[in-house]
This record gives sequence, C-alpha cells and structure tokens, in this order.
Amino acid sequence: MAHLSDFDIEKRYKAVVKNTTRLTPPDTEEVREIVLEVKDPEFECEVDQSFGVLTEATGDFGNTLHHRLYSVADLPKHVNGNPQLTMLVKRCSYVDDFSGEKYRGIASNYLCDRKKGDEITVTGPFKLPFKVPQDKTANLILIGMGTGIAPFRAFIKHIYKNVKDWKGKIRLFYGARSGLELLYLNDKDGDLTNYYDEETFEAFHALSPRPHWADPIALEKALEGQTTELTELLSMSNTYVYVAGYETIHNMLNKAFSNILGSEEKWRLRKAELIAGGKWAEIIY
Repeated sequence: MAHLSDFDIEKRYKAVVKNTTRLTPPDTEEVREIVLEVKDPEFECEVDQSFGVLTEATGDFGNTLHHRLYSVADLPKHVNGNPQLTMLVKRCSYVDDFSGEKYRGIASNYLCDRKKGDEITVTGPFKLPFKVPQDKTANLILIGMGTGIAPFRAFIKHIYKNVKDWKGKIRLFYGARSGLELLYLNDKDGDLTNYYDEETFEAFHALSPRPHWADPIALEKALEGQTTELTELLSMSNTYVYVAGYETIHNMLNKAFSNILGSEEKWRLRKAELIAGGKWAEIIY
C-alpha cells in the first residue's frame, strides 16, 4: 500500500471516466477495466510508470486523503490532445485483525463505483521498477497474481509493438482465484493472444481449484510445470525476473524456484545474484 509521504502528490490532475467495464462474471470477484481521460495534455504516463488516484476517506480523525497507485494496463494514447489511460481495478475488502470486522477497500470501491463521465483526481506519474532491457536477446520471466497482469499487459505490448527485433524469450506466468487470468488472454477481451505466434512469447495460467473457496492459487504448479525451461533460463546471465502481486507471492515463488533449482540454497543464491545485477524487480500490493 502506498503512503502519502512516499510520493509527491502536490501536482494533481483532473481525469474523466470515459469507460468502465466489468470484465469478470457476476458471481466472481469484480474486476473492472476503466479508461480515464486526463484533462491536461502535459500529463504523460508511459508504460514503465504508474499513476495515483487521490480520494477522501472518512476515519476516526475526520476526513483524510487516501492515495493508491495503479499501473498502466495498456499502451497510453492521446485523444483530442488529452492523454488516455487504462487501469485494472479489483473491488477489494479486508478484515481487521483486531476487531474481526470487514471493511471495504477505499480506492478500489471508489473506482469501481464510478460511472462514465465522473471526474476523479490523479497524481504522478511515478516510476515503475520494470524496465525493458537494452539487450534484445535478454529473457524475461514475468510473474503476476490478480491484477498484477496490468503492468505486464502494457509491458508486453510495448515490446512487440515499439521495440523492434526482440530476440529474447518472454514467459508470462499468471495466477488468479477465478477466471481473472483470462481477461487479457482470450480472443474476446484480450490482445496478448496476438503475440502467441511470436516465437519468443508464451503464457501460462494458474487457477485456484475452487474459486469460491479460500484455496490457494496454484501458481507454483504452473512454474514447476516448466522446470526444464526455467532451469535453463535461470542459468543464463541475461535473464530478468519481474514480479507483481500480493504479499503471499513471495512464499509461492521461493517454494517453486527452490524445487525447480533443486534446493533452497541454490535459489537463495540465484535470487541474490538477480537482485545484485539489477535483474529482479517487483511490485507488491
């Protein structure tokens, strides 16, 4: 969760909801794709950046500002001189550890409740840790949970549309509790299928076995199912690993990669090498 003190939010922009579409079925978690038009042509938010949404929240000490960062979920574009941004939002709630009470997530519910034509306040842009390597033969292992697919969708589209002659392998591993992983990976809603015929791109999905229960997402099984290739990729010095998702993704990845490489020690050393070499980056919600 981003805190106000972490980012400069003095510069704010007005944005209008141009479109809001529910992407998941009614009986599953609500995930919406929201298109915003920022009413200032000077606002530039690129694929490797995020932007903030600023809302008012009512708390014990009165109204306070609540700031939440979102990744760009598609290639930014301009319409009538104004920038348009696409974002992916899941309606969230959480249970207070002390009281046991359930509370609605502030920003996610605010955004999911917006209608076409509504005005919101955005901030930024802010840098993301995901960079396209200068080496076009570099390999990318992209791992996302939930709406963690948002930055990778834009990232992959950018590589194949704007970075010419990409030679490295790109492997996207994506897990969700429901059919969320199909949002951008099918013919109806998606466009990542456009790249399936690329020799370099392949995607792997992981679902919870019972989406209406609290069963864990089997992301580690999807990873371990590609043990041979991942072992080869991780042995190469020009392989990058980018991760986006919930805090629980750390345990899943440590377990999966320890099994893939044969021991916890081998994975600990390899991950340390990736971090030291600037080849590991993550966004944890």
